[in-house]
Amino acid sequence: MKGWLKISAVLLLVYVHTAGLLMDVPRLNILNETVRALYFHVPMWFGMVLLYLMSVYYAIRYLKNPSHEFDVKSVAYAHVGTAFGILGMITGMLWANYTWGSPWHGDPKQNGAAIALLVYLAYFVLRGSLDNEEQRARLSGVYNIFAFAAMIPLIFIIPRLTSSMHPGSGGNPGFNAYDLDSRMRLVFYPAVIAWFLIGLWIVSLRVRIKKLEEKIIDNE
Repeated sequence: MKGWLKISAVLLLVYVHTAGLLMDVPRLNILNETVRALYFHVPMWFGMVLLYLMSVYYAIRYLKNPSHEFDVKSVAYAHVGTAFGILGMITGMLWANYTWGSPWHGDPKQNGAAIALLVYLAYFVLRGSLDNEEQRARLSGVYNIFAFAAMIPLIFIIPRLTSSMHPGSGGNPGFNAYDLDSRMRLVFYPAVIAWFLIGLWIVSLRVRIKKLEEKIIDNE
């Protein structure tokens, strides 16, 4: 990852955290100051989806042209995407605890997100259960495509078709329909970019570490 992207990620995160905690936000019933969680919870989910998309992209590239590098990158993106998903789940539960009265309501979007994460956790179990490197890469690549295809309806489609307390789901208006004003957009969009760049940075570090480990093993 290029140095200027790393610097941009750090500067954006400093801005997001500073402005996100200090800048004025709309005064909304029930939400009140907890609306600031939008700057952290939602960008985590955006980052997760984008990282999973990159993971399935490299999985497809591996299946078309088997290359160990493609498999390494696919796994690295899946690892970091899952970490973002878990952080998104935790921040969402903290937000729900203050706005809905408890961290878990069995909301369709909460359940869908939890199932999607379990599907991806099964991806790592599958990789860990196979010893043959080529077989592991091929089967996990196919499963990766299935996992991403399952995540889309679980998070974006089913909650919109059922009763849900999440904004933009179950007939509820989305944030930008009633409270994501110009002030919040100045923080929200940079937050999405910042967290995605941080995800890419972590992925690049994981790939480098994996290559170093393999080089050490080869030299032994």
